[in-house]
Amino acid sequence: MHSFTRSRRRLFGMAAAVLVAAAGGPGAVLAAEPASAHFAGKTVKIVVPNAAGGTSDVLARMIAPKLAEQLGATVVVENKAGATGNLGADFVAKAPADGLTLLLTDIGSLAIAPSVFAQLPFDPVKDFAPVALVAYSPHLLVVSPQLPVKDVRELVSLAKAKPGSVNFAISGTGGANHLAGIEFALRTGLAWSYIPYKGGAQALNDVAAGQADVLFNGMVATLPLVQGGKLKALAVSSAKRFSAAPGVPTVAEAAGLPGFETGSYQGIAAPAGTPPAVVATLHAAVTRILATQEVQARLAKMGAELRPGSPAEFGAFIRSEKDRWARVVKESGAKFD
Repeated sequence: MHSFTRSRRRLFGMAAAVLVAAAGGPGAVLAAEPASAHFAGKTVKIVVPNAAGGTSDVLARMIAPKLAEQLGATVVVENKAGATGNLGADFVAKAPADGLTLLLTDIGSLAIAPSVFAQLPFDPVKDFAPVALVAYSPHLLVVSPQLPVKDVRELVSLAKAKPGSVNFAISGTGGANHLAGIEFALRTGLAWSYIPYKGGAQALNDVAAGQADVLFNGMVATLPLVQGGKLKALAVSSAKRFSAAPGVPTVAEAAGLPGFETGSYQGIAAPAGTPPAVVATLHAAVTRILATQEVQARLAKMGAELRPGSPAEFGAFIRSEKDRWARVVKESGAKFD
């Protein structure tokens, strides 16, 4: 797992200057670019392939009105949930390549899909034009307040003592939080049962209500429930402790799993074949939005970090995630279809 962590750091470490330029620094070419006439007066649809209330939905609705201002367009958010995000992703993959239909999704789930669905109707690398990686929020490993454990080691002991008795809520079969649970179980040597849900919000609510026991879920949607006392946070899946929850240990330190790092990488993509100039305009607009103090403050409060970079770097990241999770699925022997 160390190689994946290092590659992610290299990939994003080169990109900090993009935000400086977008915020108005010397040579801020992006900041001076006017809204493209291509978008003026038109309607841009941001498709979220999950139910309302999840991380992708929260970020899309935060970005949409600001993107409308940047482009001089009407921007709407449409939830197309189903098939672990594949329904919405396929809709965008087959949309006209004009930049007016965009996908905002968990890139982990998108990259995982080829490894877990035999009849996938799209290719996450070939069928999309990467626009911008928006933000990273680690998974929080949370449990129901009714579950009699106070830390990760107690959770592992309980799950090992009675294999299958502890159940893991998944926001969609084969999704990023499902694979995080599989990797955790694989590396700790435990066995738990999986309960599939149609979205992260429903999974979170059932764990909070005690109808399910545990899950990994993106911090943006999960932290408010932890802060409200509805869920117990045992660990965070980032490489180091996260500023939004400094008292929560990492999975690596809490479970003795060096290099364990998962999370919700949210990004925007257009259909493959979208003209490079249109992709560049969208990328510049999103970069300017992410560079504002207001958005940065909101992201930090929600437990998310900016992940700036070029469309090409974003595409490289999708490919690396696809390879990474293919290895985890193969090693685990998990079956999904």
